[in-house]
Amino acid sequence: MLRSVEGFAGPLEVLRFAGGQSNPTYQLRTPSQRYVLRRKPPGTLVASAHAVDREFRVIRALGDAGFPVPRAYALCEDEAVIGSAFYVMAMVDGRILWDGRLPDASPEERRAIYHAEIDTLAALHRIDPAAIGLADYGRPGNYFARQVARWSRQYGESDGPRCAAMDRLVDWLPRHLPADRPARIVHGDYRLDNMVLHATEPRVVAVLDWELSTLGDPVADLTYLLMHWVTPAHERGSLAALDLPALGIPIVTEMLDRYLAATGDRLDAPLEWYLAYNLFRLAAILQGVAARGRAGNANNARAGLAQQRVAPLAGTAWSFAEALGARV
Repeated sequence: MLRSVEGFAGPLEVLRFAGGQSNPTYQLRTPSQRYVLRRKPPGTLVASAHAVDREFRVIRALGDAGFPVPRAYALCEDEAVIGSAFYVMAMVDGRILWDGRLPDASPEERRAIYHAEIDTLAALHRIDPAAIGLADYGRPGNYFARQVARWSRQYGESDGPRCAAMDRLVDWLPRHLPADRPARIVHGDYRLDNMVLHATEPRVVAVLDWELSTLGDPVADLTYLLMHWVTPAHERGSLAALDLPALGIPIVTEMLDRYLAATGDRLDAPLEWYLAYNLFRLAAILQGVAARGRAGNANNARAGLAQQRVAPLAGTAWSFAEALGARV
């Protein structure tokens, strides 16, 4: 396999990256270069999850189109090699910023970093999937209807405690869907700590973690990012309780307006619907993470703690539904 990786020459040292709830990720060190290996986790998995072959495909296509992603070297689907499918990509040097408050930056730097984040998302959504060979990367049409059904099903099928707000959202969301629109490449988990910034400049040099990517409504990606402005304050990455103007971090409407100006796009439903949807989706994902933790199939010992996050996220989601007239 590694003979297919350009420039590879041993000896090889393998180091596992800490954190994450999705595909186990490793740094491959050689005397001259560093690489990254992403693999499916072992054990029984939720259907369609952890598709490293899809990650590899989208990263390669976007890289060829000039979008900032790591260079994709090789994909191995033979599970006999290391126990599950995997791919190898370049290790990109730079900064991964885990704290959305950006405590080490000045207000001017914070503003520039957040602008780079939203501008990079707009650049992704300006790409025509068909023009880069990804016309079949996802099912056409009815994106939000399919997504609501998917995450409702995952929530329903995952063992664990039921949540009244989740049950109400399962009923309310599909009855208030936005109009359909032409599909774009949707990252699915677009946030600050899923990208590498230049070492000294407020510039995105690589967007990471394409596990949830597909074709769909680009506003889903946009409002997933904007969700971090309204998530419960105890959530990692939440900006809800901060004095944003004092910190230099753009307020949510500035981020929204900047994106819409860069893409020429629009919202086909109230912002509150999209925020409710994204909070519901995140809660359903965490319900699945917790289920994998109980089954012993999650790649992170903290997976079981995900269950504690479901109800607060669902409650915030339902508050946005209530703002649009939903009632128990």
